[in-house]
Amino acid sequence: MEISNLTSQITNYKYAKTILRLSVFALLAAVIVLMFPRYNNAFRYHYEIGKPWGYNTLTADFDFPIYKTDDQLAKEQTQLLSTFAPIFNYIPRVQREVKVVSLETMDWLQAEGYTRITLQQKKYPLSEVYTPMTAHKRFGYDCATNLVLDTVRTEELKAKLLATLSPTQGLVQKGEKIIDKGEVVTERNYQILQSLRRAYDDESLGNKQRTLSFLGEAMLVTLFLCLFVVYLYVFRRSYLRSTSTVLFFALQMFIVIALACLALRFGLSVYLIPFAWVPILTRVFFDSRTALFLHFTTILITSIVVPAPVEFFFIQIVVGMVAISSLGDMTRRAQLVQTAAWILLAQTIAYTAITFAQTGAWSSIDPWMYLHFAICGLLTVGCYGLIYGFEKLFRFISSITLVELTDINSELLHTLAERAPGTFQHSMQVSNLAAEAAKAIGANALLVRTGALYHDIGKITDPLYFVENQTGVENPLLKMDPRDAAQVVISHVTEGEKIARRNHLPEVIINFITTHHGTSLVRYFYNTYCNAHPKEQVDESLFRYPGLKPSTKEGAILMMADAIEARSRSLNEFTEASIAAVVNQMIDAQIADGQFAETPLSFKDVEDIRRVFTARLVAMNHHRISYPTLNK
Repeated sequence: MEISNLTSQITNYKYAKTILRLSVFALLAAVIVLMFPRYNNAFRYHYEIGKPWGYNTLTADFDFPIYKTDDQLAKEQTQLLSTFAPIFNYIPRVQREVKVVSLETMDWLQAEGYTRITLQQKKYPLSEVYTPMTAHKRFGYDCATNLVLDTVRTEELKAKLLATLSPTQGLVQKGEKIIDKGEVVTERNYQILQSLRRAYDDESLGNKQRTLSFLGEAMLVTLFLCLFVVYLYVFRRSYLRSTSTVLFFALQMFIVIALACLALRFGLSVYLIPFAWVPILTRVFFDSRTALFLHFTTILITSIVVPAPVEFFFIQIVVGMVAISSLGDMTRRAQLVQTAAWILLAQTIAYTAITFAQTGAWSSIDPWMYLHFAICGLLTVGCYGLIYGFEKLFRFISSITLVELTDINSELLHTLAERAPGTFQHSMQVSNLAAEAAKAIGANALLVRTGALYHDIGKITDPLYFVENQTGVENPLLKMDPRDAAQVVISHVTEGEKIARRNHLPEVIINFITTHHGTSLVRYFYNTYCNAHPKEQVDESLFRYPGLKPSTKEGAILMMADAIEARSRSLNEFTEASIAAVVNQMIDAQIADGQFAETPLSFKDVEDIRRVFTARLVAMNHHRISYPTLNK
């Protein structure tokens, strides 16, 4: 009953974790839809003059007027006001022989383009109106200002005049065709489409459409995210089981889509946003396929709200493919700069090509787009800071960090070389062996190389207890009880973990330290004790490493390489047969002990590893000829 309850609790816990991870995507979908700009929400078509209409043939669902453009209205207002004459009144008790206004009033009349004024219901040309200075020059005596603008009556009359100006010119009737699919948008088409957009802004027409549009956005965003989850479930299920990985994917999409929405809200170009961040960051920490799929998902969602979505999607697809192809395994900062340069070139070519393909005219090219691409390229380089931030936030590890950790001049490895030189050399050899084996089976060679350099770091504490550091000194472990000696040997794993954490090594490297012996026996002292006490029931736990067992291909490779490299040093002769025998013996023993039960190694992987280890050890211990001495 207790076992059944425990099993039920574990199952419920797993379901709860799964629901939590899926809820991250559900929350992301809700936030994204709420972030989308709500402008003209009922009319979601995107179009530009000189570019083809990218949708099906559009017909009017209702009657609507064709509104004049701002330029047309401004021109008609100017023409209408050219006949308008502002109203002036005489100032009481001031001589009226000459019509005189202040200099400021005259400047205003001329700036507004008025040619006449109204005085006592009569129109007078502006040439008959003077300022005090021009009146003195004209008549030879001083003339005081005697006219003052009647602002209230002038504005009332002006408003009545402008009210006669119609803001529309014509009517589109219900069912009338507006534009065909593929038809190039002319200025006339553009004016009609803008009028339709304005009609949709009318609350009496737009409420139903706005609701349906919001629902459509939510459905599309949910669909795209569900497709990404399906991809993870089918091809990368381990990612879906990791809460930190799911949060990493969701956070990336949120950041980039939020920046795009902000740009649209403030009228900025969406091409200023470095969408390449998504594939670059994902490729640095994970794999190319996931990086590309996540990038596709991100730009599909963004395409819902950007102008010219087809053009945007085409260009960003090119960006993602170039980013992933040019980056590879990022081991140097310069690679990011090179990737940004390739992205800039690809965006430029893609934009130019699609513009020519759509319009066939140089005049359709917007030079500002190239500036936007350049700014986007500079922002792409800023991804380096995000790599560091995500490493710390999610405890991931990048190739750049791994390369930095392999620097043998670092403080920790330098200390290992000084205090335990034999262990250091052993770690170097294991590192080379493990990296070659990892390459052969498609595992992460850089990761296992780095882990191998640190796997025995715990031997710094008491280096002379380990045979590789004993030069001309009797092994002190041989004087100890085998049980105590075994515990001293085992302690290098726990001490190594402590040292690694004090030096802030990444968790994935610490995992190599704690699993490189798994739960195997310290066979030398176990056998010694059993031989000395043949009738005693020996407690194996006193001679077994605490584990955990390795759970990755890289961890398994390191366990094999560590044991084989150490065992090969005891050989009296180094032949291919003797080395192959050691390799097979050690790997078979580890398999029989169940040390690789939790790893995804296949039979083929194991055979490839055997072959590589044998070849490498033969090469490392090849026979050298002896040099003859000089006869005297």
